[in-house]
Amino acid sequence: MHPNNVTFQVYGDYALFSDPITRVGGEKSTYQIPTYEALKGIMASVYWKPTIIWYIDRVRVMKPIQTEVKGIRPVKYNGGNDLAYYTYLKDVCYQVQAHFEWNLNRPELEGDRNENKHHEIAKRMIRKGGRRDIFLGTRECQGYVEPCEFGEGTGAYDAIPRLDFDMMYHGITYADEAWSEETKNSMMIDLWKPVMEKGVITFPRPEDCAVHRIVKPMKMKKFGEGNFSGLSEFGEVE
Repeated sequence: MHPNNVTFQVYGDYALFSDPITRVGGEKSTYQIPTYEALKGIMASVYWKPTIIWYIDRVRVMKPIQTEVKGIRPVKYNGGNDLAYYTYLKDVCYQVQAHFEWNLNRPELEGDRNENKHHEIAKRMIRKGGRRDIFLGTRECQGYVEPCEFGEGTGAYDAIPRLDFDMMYHGITYADEAWSEETKNSMMIDLWKPVMEKGVITFPRPEDCAVHRIVKPMKMKKFGEGNFSGLSEFGEVE
């Protein structure tokens, strides 16, 4: 447990947590469980500042894993429409625990490192359902956020000791979240093998994933003079 941890429940009619490789085009199929990156994106929609990095600690699967195939007519890159079949998760609900840490790659924002301020704003935004729209993997899958105590209620997999999943996408480490000299100025994909124990999946930190692959060079955007009028806006109580 971290002193600035937050917990919330996110749910929706459909979800599509797909491997980014399959998003180029054609038919898409969801993972059985949410990815770290998707949950981190939900947390960023609830509350985000460049001063902090959200870490997803664990997720609890509350409803049975079930899928539904839909015929979709996506827009083609060269115009017109195509016919494709997307496989969605249906009727999903998850309990999520997360915490934030300072983004040490951004020393120019050191003046905004007020832990109590960010923690209280994050909790307030969870109560309000988030600052921005919540999506469960893709834009067509609307989600909803509300506060909860992690572990409360009955989950669909509470009685199952262990479920193992094959290698899957964990998330993307961007240049502004690099954890070492080797990962600076690059975009990296992290892979891992999830394990669900009594409905709960505990996520490793990105740097602790089993497999890392650098995708391409990437420069980190700097915040400061020229981007903002000053740090005073970060010190406001929002």
